[in-house]
Amino acid sequence: MKKTFPLKSEGKNPERMLEATKHEIRKYIKRERRRELPEGVDFWDFDCKFGSTEANAQVAHLAELIPLIDALVKSDGEQFYIEILSKHGHRQVRAGAEASAE
Repeated sequence: MKKTFPLKSEGKNPERMLEATKHEIRKYIKRERRRELPEGVDFWDFDCKFGSTEANAQVAHLAELIPLIDALVKSDGEQFYIEILSKHGHRQVRAGAEASAE
């Protein structure tokens, strides 16, 4: 998903637009996680970018997206750009788990 979301539009309630935007983002993530995993892949991971425009978008963690949107709304932002791309995720064994297994 690569999309610019407006936060203000004439004739629409800004709070409802914000909630609809968050819902669309969460729905996209759930849909991507439901996809069938290829052989050798443990989970779906995501590369994310967030900014007020596509040109100034910065890398962000998936869990930071909604708080970043809320912060932008509090600072009276007009729009934001979000990029969420799924990628293959592989679980890594923790160092403590290796020691207890031996």
